[in-house]
Amino acid sequence: QVRLVESGGGLVQAGGSLRLSCAPSGRTFNTYQSGWFRQAPGKEREFVAAITWTGDSTVYTDSVKGRFTISRDTAKNTVYLQMNNLKPEDTAVYYCAAHQRTGIRYNPDDYDFWGQGTQVTVSS
Repeated sequence: QVRLVESGGGLVQAGGSLRLSCAPSGRTFNTYQSGWFRQAPGKEREFVAAITWTGDSTVYTDSVKGRFTISRDTAKNTVYLQMNNLKPEDTAVYYCAAHQRTGIRYNPDDYDFWGQGTQVTVSS
């Protein structure tokens, strides 16, 4: 069992930046594919970005391309989501997730391990 812990959320003005971090509690997850999802009030959880366990492949949802960057630091056993040029529509609870299936997955049902979520609020 992998328990993930996110940090780095907060309140920021439009155009600002935040960096989210995700690390497992108690074990390494350097062999897990990882992703970030978000859920705004009244909406379904949506895919944001994902990275392979090797870090050599990343994908993003169209609305964040060019603004968000997912990365992983295997030495620190941590996955990051750098968010730049934030917009009010990015406001949501952001979740880190992981799985050991092959390839990058977009469906939250394919992810076996989740964090508790961290709130990101972007004011206009």
